[in-house]
Amino acid sequence: MLLQIHPKNPDERKIKLLVECLLKGGLIIYPTDTVYGIGCDIEHPEAIQRICAIKKIPVEKAQLSFLCSDLSHLSEYTKAIDTPLYRFLKQYLPGPFTFILEASKKTPKLLKTKRETVGIRVPDNKICHAILQGLGKPILNASLPLDEEDEMYTDPEIIYEAFKNKVDYIIDGGFGGTETSTIVDCTQSPPEIIRQGAGILM
Repeated sequence: MLLQIHPKNPDERKIKLLVECLLKGGLIIYPTDTVYGIGCDIEHPEAIQRICAIKKIPVEKAQLSFLCSDLSHLSEYTKAIDTPLYRFLKQYLPGPFTFILEASKKTPKLLKTKRETVGIRVPDNKICHAILQGLGKPILNASLPLDEEDEMYTDPEIIYEAFKNKVDYIIDGGFGGTETSTIVDCTQSPPEIIRQGAGILM
């Protein structure tokens, strides 16, 4: 189903529908502060496997991140963050970054890399924030597969035509971006950019 949601003033009733869908193991496609993403509740392994199938990648090779509503949310799923790193993260979040951090025991095994790390995002997007607040826990996040011309999907109606039979809800929150998040590895000092995207480190 295509669900139109105002990007600056999300409808609480529609947000509740999406939260209920996620809690039941459903998949949704939503706008972020970069490209449109596909996500599910991180505690539903079968939903994570469905996302990997859509992206045509084995679960064990998938480099998946998850969305948190804020830094305090993030700290539940990562090992202790020292003061300098906390200040560094606070400087850039919310924003178009994925930060690689050491995973805590609370992070589902499916989401950990072999290095016991996890990618975390806090997007600067009101629709995402409303869903995360309603859900009360992170959403697994993956960018949509590229289209046939190897381009990012930006138009919600085209996204709907391509994925309407693969997910439960597709949010129309306006046109999406074409640039992915900047990935920063924070497990080393100083943090290192491993993919340059929309976010710029100062």
